[in-house]
Amino acid sequence: MIVYGRNPVREAIRGPRAVKRIWAGKNALREPWLAPLRAITATADPDELERLCGSDSHQGVCAEVAPFRYASADALLALPEPLIVALDQVQDPQNLGAIARSAECAGASGLVLPERRSAEVTPAVCKASAGAVEHLPIAKIRNLADFLADTKRAGLWCYGADQAAEADYESVDFGGPLVLVLGSEGKGLRPRVAGACDVLVSIPLRGKIDSLSVSAAAAILIFAAAGNRQRKLQDA
Repeated sequence: MIVYGRNPVREAIRGPRAVKRIWAGKNALREPWLAPLRAITATADPDELERLCGSDSHQGVCAEVAPFRYASADALLALPEPLIVALDQVQDPQNLGAIARSAECAGASGLVLPERRSAEVTPAVCKASAGAVEHLPIAKIRNLADFLADTKRAGLWCYGADQAAEADYESVDFGGPLVLVLGSEGKGLRPRVAGACDVLVSIPLRGKIDSLSVSAAAAILIFAAAGNRQRKLQDA
């Protein structure tokens, strides 16, 4: 896999994936985090970089790295007090990358994706996540509703995002182990997935626009849950 962009390449170097080769423009070569890897770094002009990564958003650097290794969903459920984000058929790479970035920055335990009709971790997702996918466990599961049943058996509480829900997310106690479930762009949660959640929550909208992007909604809910849990730990 070829990852591109300064943050994605830098985080790939910091993360667990093996970095096999790096190509960098003259300006990017000055980055101090590239200095220890000069032996596997080649100089490349912008046209060559664009040809290598298939994008003009390379920011002067790209790298060949080992394939992305997905985590085990069972391992996520076995973590102490997990905060898991589950996505129901989110297919836009930019949204997946943005959600992964929010989840990693908030300290979430991991992200769960269905095997079908979902974006995967691609170079575009790595770029959109600013390299967050290198540090966030991401698991694939066959059936999201079945996975939510597993989370309940493991003692997690399931909160689904639904703009029509009566419960305001600000009124919800996100303490304890939980999974936040967000639906696809435009369609939201599928009925069976929504039915598998313990509580559906909405985000109050006070402006003239009547919807948020799934990545924006995810950021709000993830940080709300993470902040709620942190306050409970501090009060304990």
